[in-house]
Amino acid sequence: MNIEIYTKNYCPYCHRAKELLDARGLAYTEYDVTFDRDGQREMVERTDGHTVPQIIIDGQPIGGSDKLVSLAQSGALSGETA
Repeated sequence: MNIEIYTKNYCPYCHRAKELLDARGLAYTEYDVTFDRDGQREMVERTDGHTVPQIIIDGQPIGGSDKLVSLAQSGALSGETA
């Protein structure tokens, strides 16, 4: 599973998403766009989202931390199905 996450350093939802991934032992690539306008533009182009976090799993944008929590609760992050 390839997980990418766009974050800003002051964002509590970003911290929540990363803590969930860390707790499950899931590796991810983080793009901190706090002071990176080009990175923010790339995030919008890739995800069509304007807020952080924006999470991409296996090339598919899934949204933010609430969606990540829903996926975790359903078992989808571990390869299970609900």
